[in-house]
Amino acid sequence: MVMSEDKSILVVDDEPAILDMVEFAIKRTGFNITLAQDSMQAMNIIAEKQPDLILLDWMLPDISGVDLARRLKQDELTRSIPIIMLTARVEEGDKLRGFEVGVDDYVTKPFSTRELIARIYAVLRRSEPVNENDAILVSGLELDPSTHRVQSEGESIHLGPTEFRLLQFFMTHPERVYSRSQLLDRVWGQNVYIEERTVDVHIRRLRKELSMHGFDKLIQTVRGAGYRFSAQE
Repeated sequence: MVMSEDKSILVVDDEPAILDMVEFAIKRTGFNITLAQDSMQAMNIIAEKQPDLILLDWMLPDISGVDLARRLKQDELTRSIPIIMLTARVEEGDKLRGFEVGVDDYVTKPFSTRELIARIYAVLRRSEPVNENDAILVSGLELDPSTHRVQSEGESIHLGPTEFRLLQFFMTHPERVYSRSQLLDRVWGQNVYIEERTVDVHIRRLRKELSMHGFDKLIQTVRGAGYRFSAQE
């Protein structure tokens, strides 16, 4: 896969055996790899040169992985770096907590290197910049930013301007869970001060219009975390 060329991955884990295993697997793909054993070391590395993706252990000896992820996602300079958590924590509440701070995916320990590499490729593909004028097609639903039209099989789907922006964001960021506050920042803008429940209102309107054309399952509610756009049920 040509994606691996020039892509750099930072692995943050305090277990030498995990670092050795992951380093061996990632180097075989052609990715560049940097290793850190705690959050402070990781932040120093990131300050020097930002990686294209971070594999981040939840349990670290200084700052926990989820707290480091929160810091990175709150910083304008690092918020776009995708993060995959490496964790032994499998409880739903823990995963939702990670998604809430902006984690892109999870790999649960123990894991196979094959699964890990597949997740890395998937997250990197989702993180590739999208030309804002290119039409987007998902499961027969087409959105064209240049003409501001949404249609399915030639039939127009009429959306208000906010619902259009919301759908465009979802379609260009599939499979990720976004909280209401994250959607407000990304769709409405950081300097707009409105109630988070406003997001629910526009989600309902968008779902209503989409369901009239057979797309009633694309926008999924993730209990306790937010919303996800997915073609998978």
